[in-house]
Amino acid sequence: MLRARLPLLAALLLVAAAAAAWVGGRGRPGGDGPVLRAAPVAQAKDNPCLDPALGPQLRCPDLIMRRPFGMRTERTRRGRVLLRAGNAIDSVGDGPAELRGARAGTRGRWMDAEQVIHRHDGGVLRVRTGARLEFKLAHLHRRWWKMHDAARFELWRLADDGTPRERVRVGPKVAYCLRDLERNHGTLPLSPRRAVYPACSTSARRTHVTLGTSVGWSDVYPPDYPEQWIDVTGLRGCFAYVHTADPTDAIRERDETNNQAQVVVRLPFRARDPRGGCAGRQFGVRYRGAGGVGVW
Repeated sequence: MLRARLPLLAALLLVAAAAAAWVGGRGRPGGDGPVLRAAPVAQAKDNPCLDPALGPQLRCPDLIMRRPFGMRTERTRRGRVLLRAGNAIDSVGDGPAELRGARAGTRGRWMDAEQVIHRHDGGVLRVRTGARLEFKLAHLHRRWWKMHDAARFELWRLADDGTPRERVRVGPKVAYCLRDLERNHGTLPLSPRRAVYPACSTSARRTHVTLGTSVGWSDVYPPDYPEQWIDVTGLRGCFAYVHTADPTDAIRERDETNNQAQVVVRLPFRARDPRGGCAGRQFGVRYRGAGGVGVW
């Protein structure tokens, strides 16, 4: 009799475990809100923003990447040719893209982070997605707490008809602050008039850090900033210069299909005619803010 009931008991335990993964309730930004206890990072594929029952209760973020802008070449002392480009990550969802990081001790350059998704009722839902923060040497020769793998730069060789054929180079830039720098979509509902998330912390002593970009705001990086390039030494022909926001899906969004933007370039690069007659599709919103001269 007991053996007959074992499958039923196992099923009930699985249901209970699944229900326990979603912890409801009210909370406040920066306080103790409900927590989503996701599966281990390698298996954490659930997106509460796309859940039919939970999704409508949430103010989910949506990140989009602007087209690469302000492109120019730079030759290093060692003779390498770098193709620089600026980029902007825009927050255009119903709520901010927010991460809260913590580390166990007072040393080390890494923090584990949880995503904080705001709710329509004023609470928050915390999601463990495997996101990490890195104490990264960057602008102004200082170290900043940034989101690791927040974006990716890629160069794809194009076939004669303009379709991508193979990825040939990857840029070094992966870490971003996620801050409110420019309000480029101020007409969106729930877009704050003033910045909510400041520049990244430069303190090595911090054990807790919050990063984020509010609805309607953008985190923008000019072409001259560190690591804003792809090494194109020795390449000739037609290529797609691709920028991707959140390539590892460490931030759960309401739309995971609009994170890329690209422009078509001919190498060697000529600023007066960057495309050089190459076939291929260009997509992504153009950036026309400071430093956006030369976009196409």
